[in-house]
Amino acid sequence: MLAEELIVDNIPSLKSTDTGEKALRWMDDYKVTHLCVLDNGNYLGVLSESDVLSLNNLEAPLSKHRDLLNPIFVKRSQHIFEVVKVVNDHKLTMVPVLDGDDHYCGSITMGQLMEIIADMPVANNIGAIIVLELNINDYALSPIAAIIEENGTKILGTFITSHEDSTKMQLTIKVNRTDIQSILASLLRHEYVVQVFNSNEGSEEDLRDRFDSLMNYLNV
Repeated sequence: MLAEELIVDNIPSLKSTDTGEKALRWMDDYKVTHLCVLDNGNYLGVLSESDVLSLNNLEAPLSKHRDLLNPIFVKRSQHIFEVVKVVNDHKLTMVPVLDGDDHYCGSITMGQLMEIIADMPVANNIGAIIVLELNINDYALSPIAAIIEENGTKILGTFITSHEDSTKMQLTIKVNRTDIQSILASLLRHEYVVQVFNSNEGSEEDLRDRFDSLMNYLNV
């Protein structure tokens, strides 16, 4: 799924002649803390609520405060995972989408991204979640996948969580079954460290709560 397919038409863009007061009002109306600013249709950047609140004069036009605008955006041909990474890296509630000629096409909201991710099989399908602790240098997915598949189970998705100051990593695996006792036994026989597992039918809810961890998966 590409960025151009995720654009929503209910988030307005500010003009450089608009004021900080109007920006705050629109942010409140549309439940976002960021809005993009255009000048005669040309994209200038993203304005944040915190930057608006720092202004001494909320009635001054935004053109007087171009230094506050963050020129962040995604291209309409970028994949949803790249969009998610940009949103996470810059802590945005919306991100502008530009075409190949840098013309503004519209915006994607954090809410829209979450709805799409929640509908993906890895989050939406019933199944168990297994979290393994591994040494970073020892990580290989193929032998783990083989163990799971030998037990008549399919992997719906995986992602990795790690910390810069650690030699350990967590591999989170979503499978298409809730009865995973045979899988756990096989993993333990092969001396894998099973840190967490959830075999309840509601386990997909746990995966949605780990949204920040998805960012690490995108970098694998």
